[in-house]
Amino acid sequence: MAGLPQAPEAAPRTPEALLRRLEWTVLRRLDGLLHGSYRTLFRGAGLDLADVREYQPHDDVRHIDWNVTARLQSLHVRQFLEDREVVGWFLLDLSPSVDFGSESSKREVLEQFVAVLARVLTRHGNPVGAILYGAGIEAVIPPRTGRRQVLQVLHALRHRPRLASAPRTDLGELLRAAFQVMPRRSVAFLVSDFISTPGWGRPLAQLSQRHEVVAVRLHDPAERELPELGLAVMQDAETGEQLFVDADDPVFRERYAEAVARREDEILGALSDAGVDALELSTEDDLMETLLRFAALRRRRGLVGAGRAAPPEASPP
Repeated sequence: MAGLPQAPEAAPRTPEALLRRLEWTVLRRLDGLLHGSYRTLFRGAGLDLADVREYQPHDDVRHIDWNVTARLQSLHVRQFLEDREVVGWFLLDLSPSVDFGSESSKREVLEQFVAVLARVLTRHGNPVGAILYGAGIEAVIPPRTGRRQVLQVLHALRHRPRLASAPRTDLGELLRAAFQVMPRRSVAFLVSDFISTPGWGRPLAQLSQRHEVVAVRLHDPAERELPELGLAVMQDAETGEQLFVDADDPVFRERYAEAVARREDEILGALSDAGVDALELSTEDDLMETLLRFAALRRRRGLVGAGRAAPPEASPP
């Protein structure tokens, strides 16, 4: 399936230009593929009691109102109206490692993902907010609706100075801040490469108990499979520390692969323990395909929540 244009032109310089391009190249086609229905992507935060009526065959027995039943001497059930509004929060890791990319950078991919998902939400009247994390918590953008709010988030991303180096990333700090500033139940998108000091699993689990959390994992192919570079200087994107290595040495390559696999297991284990959905987003991915995978993920989650068997997970494109 065709995705974003792959022309070698530079990325749009302004938030308005970026958003306008994505509205034409992604959002219009997404509308067609999902037939304009975003209920597979987002659900409301809860149910409001609307009325009470007499029990009818096939009603859910869990909705029986026993107080009314006892008073009227006949079975009555509660009727609910679903709260359709969804509050979306974007928890954005902008530490120096996110600026890495062999083709496009992880930051560029992050910006495009945020622009599209935020616009999907605001087009349907839902407010979105963001927390920006770099060397620490740098900005909190309160939730608001409308296209202007999406542009404000993109403007904050574009005009934030890029850090050449920073203290070690601590995603736990970002997650604890989110727990404090998100008062009502929301859908939170944690967008990060998860290059962080350990210990973020517990605050993630605490956040997911109150909110619905989707972990969006940014990565570049060069991070998972070391290119054959020969003698080269490798630099820690977080601290700026440099190391001279032989990237063609079989022993070094094996140790590198083992470290990558170990880190992968740790990340997936922490996400699984926290009970959050994970969406892979590579710098080589087609954004449209990624969003369709996200829709399928949400659809499966909805089927499981409704007590139906979920279809097997499709392989990534």
